[in-house]
Parts: sequence; C-alpha cells; structure tokens
Amino acid sequence: MRIGLLTEGGYPYATGEARLWCDRLVCGLPQHEFELYALSRSAEQERTRVPLPEHVTHVRTAPLWAPADDGRTYSRRERRRFADCFKELVHGICAGAPDPFAAGLYGLAGLAREQGGLYAALRSESAVRALEAACRAPGASRTVQTAQVTDLLEFVDELEGMLRPLSLDWYEENAHGEGLGAVDICHAAAGGVAALPGLLAKRFFGVPLLVTEYGVQLRAHYLAHLGGAGEGEEPRPAVRALLGAFHLRLATEIYARADFLTPGNAHARRWQERCGATRDRLRTVYPGMEADRFTTVGEAADGGDPDTLVWVGRVEPAKDLIALLHAFAEVRRAEPRTRLRIFATAADPGYLADCRSLAAQLFPDEAADSVTVGENPVAFEEIGGPEAPSAAEAYGTGRVAVLSSVIEGFPITLAEAMLCGRATVSTDVGAVCEVIGGTGLVVPPRNPRALAEACLSLLGDAERAQRLGAAARARALELFTVEQNVAAFREIYLRLLAKGSERPDGGVPFARPPEARVPGHWTSPTWAKPAPDPTSEAAV
Repeated sequence: MRIGLLTEGGYPYATGEARLWCDRLVCGLPQHEFELYALSRSAEQERTRVPLPEHVTHVRTAPLWAPADDGRTYSRRERRRFADCFKELVHGICAGAPDPFAAGLYGLAGLAREQGGLYAALRSESAVRALEAACRAPGASRTVQTAQVTDLLEFVDELEGMLRPLSLDWYEENAHGEGLGAVDICHAAAGGVAALPGLLAKRFFGVPLLVTEYGVQLRAHYLAHLGGAGEGEEPRPAVRALLGAFHLRLATEIYARADFLTPGNAHARRWQERCGATRDRLRTVYPGMEADRFTTVGEAADGGDPDTLVWVGRVEPAKDLIALLHAFAEVRRAEPRTRLRIFATAADPGYLADCRSLAAQLFPDEAADSVTVGENPVAFEEIGGPEAPSAAEAYGTGRVAVLSSVIEGFPITLAEAMLCGRATVSTDVGAVCEVIGGTGLVVPPRNPRALAEACLSLLGDAERAQRLGAAARARALELFTVEQNVAAFREIYLRLLAKGSERPDGGVPFARPPEARVPGHWTSPTWAKPAPDPTSEAAV
C-alpha cells in the first residue's frame, strides 16, 4: 500500500512529539510504502531533518516561510477567472459561508494546476480590492468591517502562504512515480494547512483522505492569535478576525470531505464534531508512546523520594508554574521537608526568569547553620542534566508528579508520569480527565489552594500514592503505547481501501503492481501492454 503522509512543521523536521508519533507510525508499518510530503515553517527547521527508514520511498518538501514567486503572469482571461474564484473565497471567509469558500478554494486550485502558481495573483491590487469589498459587504462581522488597508495587505500576505499548497507540483504523477494522485491513501498528520494537499488529491483524483489531529489546529490558532500565548507581535483585531474565519472555514471543509478522522482524544473529537465532523467518520486513536523507555522506573521497587514533587514539561505561561509555586508555598507550610523539582524540556526565557524570581521571593535559601551554603527547596533543572539524563529518571526522583496547566490538548507529560508508575495531581483542562481515568487526583485550574491540598493528601499517604501509581501505569500500558497506535492505523488503512475507490478514472487500489515503479525492464511489463487486435495481421 502506498501512503502519502502529509505534515506541516513536523516529521521529518521537528524534534518534538509531533515528529515522534509520525516516526513511530512509519517504523511500525514497514510492510507499506510511505511517501512524505512535508511543509516547513522556517529555515532553521529544515536544518533538523531526521534519518528516514528505507520504506519511505519519496520525500517532497516545500517551505511556507520563503517567497514562492515563479514569475508566472496570468493573461486577461486567466485574471478574470482568478478574480471570480478569489471573490468567492473571500466572501466565504468574511460572511462565514462554507459553499462559496469551497467553490473559491477549488477554483483557485484548478487554476493553479492548469496555469501555474498563484503568488503574483494573490498579491495583486485586484486581490486586495476584492478582499476589501468582501469586508464591507453585508454579512461580514463588525470587526472585519473595520479592516484598514494595512490590515488587508497583512492578511493577503498571510493568505498567500496558507494557500501555497494549491500551487505545488505534488499532485500529478511524475517520471519518478511520485505524486499524491497515485497513492492509495493520503494521511494528513495534522489538520489545517497540512491537510490541504490531501483535500486537493481527493478532489481531483479521488484519493481517500485520513486526517489525524492530536492537537486541533483550529484550537491552536485561536490560542495563538485570538488571545493566547503567541510569539512575536500580535496581529491587529481585523487581521485576527480574518485569520480566524479562514481557519474555521478550512477546518469545516476538511472535516466535511475527509473519509476518516482520528482525533487523539475526546477533547479534540468534540472540537471536530462542533465543526461539522460526523460520528460515523470519527475514531479516537491515542498517541503511541514508547513504554520501554519508562519500564525501569515504572517497575522499580523504589517509588522515588517521598518528600519530592516533580514537574516536567515546557516552561511557558500555559503551564501556569506561577500557580504551582504558590501552591507549593502552602505545601511547605504544612510539610517543611517537601521539595519541588522542575525539569524543563524547553523554556520561554522570559517566563522562566519570572518563575525563578518568584521562587527566590517565596522560598529564601535555607541553611542548617551559619557556615552551610543555603539551598532553595525549588530546583529548576533540565532534562539531560547529570541528575536526570532522561525524562524517566526525572519522574523517578519524586513520588508525586504534578501538572498545573491552564491549557492542554493531550497531556504527554502526564501519560509519561503514568508509565513511570507515579501518582499524579493535575488540573482539569483539555484531555486530562480522559487520560487519568480515575488513577490520579484532578483539581480546578488556577486554584493553588486546591492543588496544594491534593499534593498534601498524597504526600501524607504513601500507600495511596503507590496504589494510584500502579493503577496509572496499568492504564497507560493499555491505552498509550506504540503498539495500540500502530494497530489502529493498520486497521484504518485497510478499512479505507475496503470502502472502494472514488477515482475519476475508475482505477482501483493495487491495480498497478509496485514493481511497475522499479527502474529497468519492469517499467514496461507485459501486463501494461494492450492485447493484440485479433483482426490484425500480427495476430494472424
């Protein structure tokens, strides 16, 4: 089976969990051929490619961050066609109308496929004027109607990057056998722009589309640009509204057209259902984690330091370490021997500095006597340091693992703590309750007192903490392993093929043997030659 794997800023570039689950999926299905189609987000990202297994037969990449002017200038007739399609697209964005948005999107894709890239056309004055007219038209939101020229230019610039997959040469099969139109299944490793090539392959070639979202891209956009913790200067209100409307319309179209959707948890599934996904095309597939990395700690008789709380993750505002530090202050007043060890996998430098400063204010360095160097009960460390070379060893330093986030999708660090057999205290956000399943304590977010009381209840009851840790490990081994993840996708791939083909040419999966793509005499096999005409001289 040929699988076209679609990514954006992930495999084979990223070094985080988005890259890891793709790598585990590909390595777990060596019987299939994978063709990788990757969109990159930065030049730095392109320098971090990871080795690929042999059954990844083709890799096609395209940058979303660099200019993509192919020098193509449209004729007058083509410009009129572009204007008509673009008007429908922006009308669908501004008025929240799905049908015009879809018609405009596929119309622009057809134009790019026939005539070349859209770079110049999307940045033309006519495009800006069409967008302005759509913003002022009846039905547009009040925020969109306030858009100024600078807002329109900024949004058009963003839109060109997001629509760049329309102009790529990824679809028709080339001389090397590459092309999304020739694969058996398109598997988008995320929603949003990453799934756009798969949407076009389904539209023009009838290729089944599978979309996996462990973090819903629409939700991620809202968090980043509509009041979340985005990096850099925030867009103006009108630009934020236009970007939000585009991502909503794109998500709605993807969920409506995809043959199957695999959210990574019920929290993501609810987002997809709210955007129009139907339940008969949904199946929750939890991320696959390498349980072997945590076996030593998870099965060790030593349950960690009974007076130590452990936090592991990326140090950023969404993790709300400020609330954790205030909660730990209450824990220390009740249990003066308790320590808090914070292990960072990555960090926002400004937020890390704020956390260090607050820890120094709340917990002055303590010393046993006048000649001993004082120590702070809160330690900020990094995974890979001398005391915690790996995440498993970080969790192993304490008896209780804490998650204090105010925003979460699927809490990877929580699942890791469960695999390590640790009792957990978590805030009720995202998919936390679904992951915990009764094997840990859950408290409301932004409530340091509740967080402190939960931690104290486990620190003061070693038997209960051990019992919860054992139950957590058993649950994680049942639900969150690589094996269950790979088995689920193996079954889904076969299910999609069993549904039959919607290809316009009437082709069926496996009708063309894999050896037909091998260079040499296989390129013109006997099965591909037409049968001789019985009435011809050659047949006689």
